Amino acid sequence: MIEKFGAAAAAVLLSGGLVVVSIICWGLTLLGLPGNWGLVLACLGYDGLVEDGSRRELGLKLIAVLALLALLGEVIEFVAGAFGVRKRGGSALSAGLAMVGSFIGAVMGGVISLPVPVIGQLIGVLIGASAGAMAGAIVGEDLRGRTLTETMHVGWGAFWGRLWGTGGKTVIGTVMVVIAWAGMLF
Repeated sequence: MIEKFGAAAAAVLLSGGLVVVSIICWGLTLLGLPGNWGLVLACLGYDGLVEDGSRRELGLKLIAVLALLALLGEVIEFVAGAFGVRKRGGSALSAGLAMVGSFIGAVMGGVISLPVPVIGQLIGVLIGASAGAMAGAIVGEDLRGRTLTETMHVGWGAFWGRLWGTGGKTVIGTVMVVIAWAGMLF
């Protein structure tokens, strides 16, 4: 009886732990961090701790699907950002500087929005990353000698590309969380 209770308690703790970690990873993705990959690693760890043959075992096939989805999320984020710059006539330099600016902007947005817990930081990081991408693209186009109107045009492409890219990656992260939870339950 005690062994069954101990095993059941361990299963609940492991499952609850994966739920909490998956929510944290989802939030990290929204912040522009590699939360989707964190979820893949958490599922690998969970699977290693769950008893072999248990119905709660996720299995390597499911984890491989999660890894492919995480890769797809990265591709979406990268392509959307670069597409935003290139669609508006920006250079490869501008696309690269938009990525650097996006990182710097995300950090600054997170710091500036510290007084407003959680929601303020999410918004601060998203807007900061997008504004940083815009600034990077503007600098890149300015270095090429383009006019202010042209640089702003490319900058707005970087802004919206980054925002849509993060949104797409977060949607993929949501799908990953649902798949992981369903794998635990069924």
